Amino acid sequence: MAQESKRIRVLLADGHALFREAVTSVLENEGDIVVVGDVGDGFAAIAEAGRTRPDCVFVDDQIGASDVVETTREILARHPECAVILLASEEDEATLVASIEAGASGYLTKDSPVVELIGAVRTVLRGEVVVPPHMLRSLLSGLMRRRREQDEATRRISQLTRRELQVLGLLAEGEGNDGIAQTLFISPQTARTHIQNLIVKLGVHSRLEAAMFVARSGMDRELLDVTPLRG
Repeated sequence: MAQESKRIRVLLADGHALFREAVTSVLENEGDIVVVGDVGDGFAAIAEAGRTRPDCVFVDDQIGASDVVETTREILARHPECAVILLASEEDEATLVASIEAGASGYLTKDSPVVELIGAVRTVLRGEVVVPPHMLRSLLSGLMRRRREQDEATRRISQLTRRELQVLGLLAEGEGNDGIAQTLFISPQTARTHIQNLIVKLGVHSRLEAAMFVARSGMDRELLDVTPLRG
């Protein structure tokens, strides 16, 4: 058997203990794989990834407490050398697209044959992506659609002034007119004017839709940063 330091280190993040035990048993029958930890939620997965430094993490799509896409994004932000494989309860195009956009290297369903789980670990460690072949068309279509949406969002955002970007950032944080006015050292009436202007430029109908626009567009938060003003 290969020494542990040379084996592929795997972390399991799944809300079902019995499933984790079963997958652990399967993976550890392979001479080149070792399970270095198993946890039941996304926050624990992020922490355990920092402690165990896995090569590969399996993440349940219904991880609870923390959104699976955010869990994936956070793990990879802290450990870019790690590969994440999403384990879905059932096939879902939106989750597939979102997870790949977040940086996941693989997407499998929990009813996949054992041999596919094992093969996926080795495949993603070679720098390849694992996706069910019959879902590739959906993945490509979804990624292309998201690209068009992001291009359109960028076009709209480019129409905003620096002040309107700051106001939009505060709206996205849930600030009201008074909070925006205090942070930016402007009057509440001026804050309302900026909000009305950015609503028109973004093509939305309310301040709530404007705040949701930020979340959907994947806008770089640095563009909206008002920390220096708060300082």
